[in-house]
Amino acid sequence: MRSIALLLLAASLVCAQDRSQARSMVISDYGIVATSQTLASQAGAQVLARGGSAVDAAIAANAVLGVVEPESCGIGGDLFAIYWDATTGKLTAINASGWAPKALNIEFLKGLGHTQKMPKESIQAVTVPGCVDGWSKLHKRFGKLPWKDLFAPAIYYAEHGFPVTEIISAAWADEKEALNRLVADRNGKAVFTRNGKAPLVGEVFRNPQLAGALKLLGAEGAPAFYRGAIARALLKTSDRLGGKMALADLSEFESEWVEPISTDYRGWKVYELPPNGQGIAAIEMLNILSVFPLSAYEPRGVLELHTQIEAQKLAYADLHRYVADMRFSKVPVDGLIAMDYARERAKLIDPERAHCDEAPGSPTTIPGDTIYLSAVDREGNIVSLIQSLYEHFGSGVVVDEYGFPLQNRGALFDLDPQHPNALLPRKRPFHTIIPAFMEKDNLHMGFGIMGGLNQAQAHAQFVSNVVDHGMSIQSALEAPRFTKKTFGGCDLMVESRISPEVRQALEQKGHKLKVVGDFSSEMGGGQMVMHDSKTGVNYGASDPRKDGAAVPEPHPYWK
Repeated sequence: MRSIALLLLAASLVCAQDRSQARSMVISDYGIVATSQTLASQAGAQVLARGGSAVDAAIAANAVLGVVEPESCGIGGDLFAIYWDATTGKLTAINASGWAPKALNIEFLKGLGHTQKMPKESIQAVTVPGCVDGWSKLHKRFGKLPWKDLFAPAIYYAEHGFPVTEIISAAWADEKEALNRLVADRNGKAVFTRNGKAPLVGEVFRNPQLAGALKLLGAEGAPAFYRGAIARALLKTSDRLGGKMALADLSEFESEWVEPISTDYRGWKVYELPPNGQGIAAIEMLNILSVFPLSAYEPRGVLELHTQIEAQKLAYADLHRYVADMRFSKVPVDGLIAMDYARERAKLIDPERAHCDEAPGSPTTIPGDTIYLSAVDREGNIVSLIQSLYEHFGSGVVVDEYGFPLQNRGALFDLDPQHPNALLPRKRPFHTIIPAFMEKDNLHMGFGIMGGLNQAQAHAQFVSNVVDHGMSIQSALEAPRFTKKTFGGCDLMVESRISPEVRQALEQKGHKLKVVGDFSSEMGGGQMVMHDSKTGVNYGASDPRKDGAAVPEPHPYWK
């Protein structure tokens, strides 16, 4: 029987000389690191070459991304990750999303005039950053190199500077609201703007304040962030702006090891993390799609897109209604991912007409800025990691003395006290960032696609491209996508590579399309690594919607 890897790659090999995809996969018998900025991918690959594990490489790459892509991620944000052990086949996952301050509650915010929605550009939207604790726990369990060594590349770029890349420069400049938030605060303006403006493409940018924070982390570990000098600076900044964060909120925080949830999609096992994240919507969407013969549909044709769009609305209606921090709210996880429930939801899809008002179902109980990276080492161990500030530069609050922005994940809380996602002290908000993993027989894939509410639907489209149409991992990432970033309504965005004829047919069914660029950042950007446990060969893919690349670990040419 032919290797499943050969079957999966056959389609791309047949048309290798005449294809629609822009990039080839990276293929190596050594490790590979795929991120959204090439300097970060390179740093991770060099960590592998020094004998580091996939986790070591992921932490080093993530730290560099916090320097070179500061509007999207950094030590002021949260983190989720999945680790696959090539020897045991075991999956381990961590939820390093932070909780709300103990003194922050709905009544306090209403007293400030926030009666309908959580504030976004405010210290009140800042929850405890979980990133550093997540790094620390992952390293203690799966790291090989000394902790301090992992920060050397990030410290170097923060001190010596780096030329700002194209897509990151555009994101830095185009988000006027984010820039206004930065300029409004003294440290944000000093660190991230030059006379109130974003750096241009190719302009060398430095952040010596952040270098100081990274040096402290390397020397003292996570305690520097949650109890030491960085914690004191964070609290001083919060107090200056009227925030409610206290030392105990930081020092008592612990990220959580969690068990992934999964589904079987046409013989492939697909894993996501349980709530408070939105991964459950990707699984529900795939379960609904499994009812339909997508492999018989034209890829990115009318039937496929209409079915996927309608499945997304059904899954996201449930996402909006039920998903919250499971330590505080009873989320019907088993019911939402049950196939019987998916079959009932699938019956609501009309092949001829778009529904604009999908309601949540009744399962029984049995925007955004983010980075995603994946790494595989030469042994085949895989890390699927996602890390974020939420919106551009998060809350816009930049910690005094240490030059890193704080996320605004608290903006995703609900101010309705009856909603499962209502704000409560020490509660984690609904989260959009989700890492993923899928496997069948000898193939094991760590993947993710960032972009707020885009993520779960992008995951489902990627999985369908691989499973239903046999696309290579690079083709599956590059294929034109749709995204719907609102709950309710028939509005959605599609990339212009979807043909005019298909777009017209979708509009005739009632879909209200906004056509965006060929490789639009609205669709997020993904990264992917794959290990073939039969051959020992690794594969990497990187989305052209970002500035990054999949970079292989260098071989030992000189000894």
